[in-house]
Amino acid sequence: MAIGLAAAAPAFAATFRGPRDRFWSRMTVTGLTLGGLALLANPRLRRTQVGPWEVALGLTSAAALYGTFKLGDRFARRFVPGGDDQIRDIYSLRELAPRSETALRLVTIIGPAEELFWRGLVQEALMRRYGRWTGAAMAAVAYSAVHVTTGNFTLMGAAGVAGVHWCFLYAAGFPIGALVVSHCAWDVWIFLVQPTGDVTALAAG
Repeated sequence: MAIGLAAAAPAFAATFRGPRDRFWSRMTVTGLTLGGLALLANPRLRRTQVGPWEVALGLTSAAALYGTFKLGDRFARRFVPGGDDQIRDIYSLRELAPRSETALRLVTIIGPAEELFWRGLVQEALMRRYGRWTGAAMAAVAYSAVHVTTGNFTLMGAAGVAGVHWCFLYAAGFPIGALVVSHCAWDVWIFLVQPTGDVTALAAG
């Protein structure tokens, strides 16, 4: 876990701060690296299953999180200084690659890797050491904090909300397979299918 967290901060910094046109390639490499570390360090993750029950749980939790973000989008655009520009900046990443390619990266590598690493490795280790709910809270803070390297305050806040959501579910007993489904479905829906608000102006610019 310590090695993973030490690697995550510079990896996220390089992903978000590097040349913008290669963002998705860097994000994929980061996912492969951190997800691979999780599979190596926690052998139980290699037996992760995704069946009908995990799909149902995952889609339900993704829908709940999307509803939360719909409300958060309105608040951030109205009350957070620079919130509207920061949200549009995040969504502008949609234009860097064909939507089908981005969706494939999110579903096959990036989304699963984040759950394997942040819940299956980091949170699992913290819960064993500090207890279920304290460990979950620490994992959520770590997930949000690593996004400070992006320089986007709104993205950091969004990661905090999503982190609390998935960390709570994992601590409550949701299987990792359901969280993988939740993360992937939420990523594709909110980012590529149905954004939470207006993103046209920045994308066009």
